[in-house]
Amino acid sequence: MIRARLIAPLLSAALALAAVPALAAEPLRIGLITTLSGPGAVIGADIRDGFALAVEQAGGKLGGLDTQVIEADDQQKPDVAVSLAARMTEKERVPFVTGIIWSNLALAMMPTLSGGNVFLISPNAGTSALAGAQCSPYFFNVSWPVDSIGEAAGAAAQAQGVKRVYALAPNYPSGKDVVTGFKRAFKGEMAGEVYTPFGQLDYAAEIAQVKAAKPDGVFIFYPGGMGINFLKQYDQAGLLGQIPLTGPGFSFDQDILPAIGDAALGIKGPLQWSPDLDNAANRAFVASFRAKFGRIPSYYAAQSYDSARLIGGAVAAVGGDLADKDKLRTALRAAPFESVRGAFRFNSNHYPIQNYYQREVVREESGMLTNRIIGTIFTDHGDVYAKDCPMK
Repeated sequence: MIRARLIAPLLSAALALAAVPALAAEPLRIGLITTLSGPGAVIGADIRDGFALAVEQAGGKLGGLDTQVIEADDQQKPDVAVSLAARMTEKERVPFVTGIIWSNLALAMMPTLSGGNVFLISPNAGTSALAGAQCSPYFFNVSWPVDSIGEAAGAAAQAQGVKRVYALAPNYPSGKDVVTGFKRAFKGEMAGEVYTPFGQLDYAAEIAQVKAAKPDGVFIFYPGGMGINFLKQYDQAGLLGQIPLTGPGFSFDQDILPAIGDAALGIKGPLQWSPDLDNAANRAFVASFRAKFGRIPSYYAAQSYDSARLIGGAVAAVGGDLADKDKLRTALRAAPFESVRGAFRFNSNHYPIQNYYQREVVREESGMLTNRIIGTIFTDHGDVYAKDCPMK
């Protein structure tokens, strides 16, 4: 009797437990910290939209996990970015942060993120400071080491026989990196090298100095609102038709072209991606982005789209296990996704090895300004800093 009394309740309890559905897997929470206000907001919008498109195409489940994207505006300020990194690490407890545009913000955030075992999947910021001796097991760059774009521009200028170049860039880590890269490949004379305050929007004095120097060409690195203002003022000064302008392709990309108009036609600049890059993943991405948002995607959107697909591929590869950081890192290193760039792999420092193309601003059949590939500058190109990275 005693045994019967014990078995009956135990059997009832077992049946009740069997009737309870298995607990659902924890959602994948991702912190998207980007610039959503001020002059850089036009870039942040593309970062946000490219990432959102990839999540939507995955049915809201990157790597098979329900995905929650927590957006935050860094206001293009390092102190705000650090505060948001702490929030994502300590309060939101995300395994991934993405969205960062500016290298100075990425540098400021990394101690907090790596200290909390949070991966920063950078869709843009790619300073040399994180590519060499200070490379981090928690930093993956899905764009480039930014000086490689400058290096490609320098190689193109050298091949074209340009003799004297005047360079201008904002005074922050990536500005100096890009010019360093340009000078690595360009063997002619630097007629001038000027670093303007980060965020400066009036370039009258600098343009007057360019005019006085009479260089054969001008190399600029001015993303976002800085680029829009510089190009407009350079054109208004009458120099666009006198002194050829070049720079990284993102200085003449989709976030800038609508504000510049026909003045940008014919400007050439290198980049690792273009809307007309001919592969299946890119054709599908460009068509989907245009259909959803009514505009041509910028390379910022393309890189953010790739960032989301990288995260999804890595999460799927570890079966949704986000706790084992070593396994997750190994999965990220394998780059298990189909990039809109085609061939894509990570170097030992977690920066891409990829092709770089020369692009030219043209007007497409629809009447919209865009870029078209006119040649290949580098094939399967890595960076000069990987050799100094202790990760192997």
